[in-house]
Amino acid sequence: MKIILIKDVKKTGKKDDILEVKDGYGKYLVTNNLAVLYTSKSQDILKKEQNAKQEQENNEIKLANEIKKKIENTKCKIKVKTGKQDKVFGSISSKQISENLKNQNINIDKKKIKITNEINTLGTHNVEILLHKKVKAILQVILEGER
Repeated sequence: MKIILIKDVKKTGKKDDILEVKDGYGKYLVTNNLAVLYTSKSQDILKKEQNAKQEQENNEIKLANEIKKKIENTKCKIKVKTGKQDKVFGSISSKQISENLKNQNINIDKKKIKITNEINTLGTHNVEILLHKKVKAILQVILEGER
């Protein structure tokens, strides 16, 4: 029996997989709304859904690339308090970077900002921002001292 999975089924397959299974198991999957029989109509519906998903994915990537250009042309300047020998008190967090970008009309969730090395010295630091699983932007964060 040939079926198309509607949902992920453990040890069987993922959603939208086309599988050849034994008749009894196929009937079980269909009656429990985990799969539909493979027909030309169900195949057409599956192709339409996959095309719609692909188009939505492409639109998300296009939007992420536009935001990436905007981010990479922006510099994030943050003033920090310093002590003797320009030693910074504490370090910069993703929340501070997110708020600074928000002031520049770029809304980025702080969870998407990945700080690999602590930002606790004056100067320029590069920070990675994950806009999409296929699109990453590099933001320049500039720490300026104030006493």
